[in-house]
Amino acid sequence: AVVSTQSTGGQCSLFEEVQIGNDRYNLFTGCPKAKTCTLILRGGADQFIDETERSLHDAIMIVRRALKNDSIVAGGGAIEMELSKELRNYAKTIHGKEQLLITAYAKALEIIPRQLCDNAGFDAITILNKLRQKHAQGAKWMGMDISSEDIADNFEACVWEPSIVKRNALTAACDACCTILSIDETVKNPNSNYKAPSAMPGMR
Repeated sequence: AVVSTQSTGGQCSLFEEVQIGNDRYNLFTGCPKAKTCTLILRGGADQFIDETERSLHDAIMIVRRALKNDSIVAGGGAIEMELSKELRNYAKTIHGKEQLLITAYAKALEIIPRQLCDNAGFDAITILNKLRQKHAQGAKWMGMDISSEDIADNFEACVWEPSIVKRNALTAACDACCTILSIDETVKNPNSNYKAPSAMPGMR
């Protein structure tokens, strides 16, 4: 049955009341003009619900960014490994101490795919060696594949991230590093030598 209200012009193909857990919800399904939806999260503990909500929010915001900014890169550590390779190659053309800085930056970028491997329970050393080999051969979109516990072309696998997200992350990381390096001295308040007066005679 189609439920329609002429005053608002909305309609749905099915309206039902459903009990989920200890609560009852009114569900409207089959709405042709609907632009929003409601997600019901359930879990055994509050911390699980909070973590699920944060993960879902992050995923929705990334999709929103991707819709607004059509420039994307492959995820799963692919773009970080490609940037690391390019920086290592560029460092070889630099003379002086700057070469060490660029090489250290390239090494730091590999922390992202390494952490992804650790989170998934994979052998990070094996995965990173495979990624280095593939990127050295020109496969710039090769990244970690959680499904096969191996590496894959994440651009073809539709594992994408908005370019603006990566740019903002790298900018924030560089700013934080520069802030830390700009601290040339740490001032510590020494322990006070003040001693509390002893109790007066006759008082305890």
